[in-house]
Amino acid sequence: MKVLYDIAEFKTDKPVVLTQGTFDGVHFGHRKILTHVVNEAKKIGGESVLLTFYPHPRLVLYPDDNELKLLTTIEEKVELVESLGIDYLVIIPFTKEFSRLRASEFVRDILVEKLMLSKLIIGYDHRFGRNREGGIVEMINFAEVYDFELEEISAQDVSESIVSSTKIRKALLAGEVHLAKEYLGAEYTITGKVEEGMQRGTAIGYPTANVRVNSSYKLIPKNGVYAVWVYIDEIKYAGMLNVGYNPTFEDKKWSIEVHIFDFAKNIYHQEISIAFVSRTRDEQRFDNVAILINQLREDEREIRAVLEV
Repeated sequence: MKVLYDIAEFKTDKPVVLTQGTFDGVHFGHRKILTHVVNEAKKIGGESVLLTFYPHPRLVLYPDDNELKLLTTIEEKVELVESLGIDYLVIIPFTKEFSRLRASEFVRDILVEKLMLSKLIIGYDHRFGRNREGGIVEMINFAEVYDFELEEISAQDVSESIVSSTKIRKALLAGEVHLAKEYLGAEYTITGKVEEGMQRGTAIGYPTANVRVNSSYKLIPKNGVYAVWVYIDEIKYAGMLNVGYNPTFEDKKWSIEVHIFDFAKNIYHQEISIAFVSRTRDEQRFDNVAILINQLREDEREIRAVLEV
């Protein structure tokens, strides 16, 4: 898959089958749409293209709306889209200037002139152009004017996609990572760099990697203890993770800390990925460190059983 951050670099002499949208999470509903785009392109010997935007439009249009949490960073989205066989991922930098493009200008200048589309696949409720002025009716007219084929995704498929995104966020915020996996078609994953912490875990026999997630807009599951897989240099390790404030200790700084089973390497400042398998309990405050250690031993036994390691 070719990833283009500059639309001027897009060049092909084959017919283009394209869809567009934010596709946050690239979940089961999205995959259904993207797989259809790939198959339609193959039928006509063409190229399959996903047009998306970065940053997320809401971050640009409503910068004070700090409630937005995304299921995927742009890097994660690239990996997920590539796994589906899309030929081109075109990422347009979303700016306020870009948001002011009229619907007619967007279709003429972007879709037709720069991406040279032969077929566009979009949902019945898709909106585009300045102030979301364009819709399926306008796109039908543009398809006639510029001579490209238009396929409308059914209301059922679109609603499944929307509901899935909402359900995934609700599941993660409730700590139901197993349910999120059903909607995503894969375990929910976060990526970040390992930072130096207070070394308390090492002192009690459970050293942890303190992970700083790369994006402040990445959704983190509900506080608690989780069974996880940890990916370091493409090698998979089992581990147990705590999200929260470490209430047993006095300082209550929120953190993401993972103890990797049977692992002793120095990974400070290294990027790692963590896949959530299941949530085993709420975060708790213990009266003393000895009780905490006993609980950590019980957590380890339970999580090793969950992960079958």
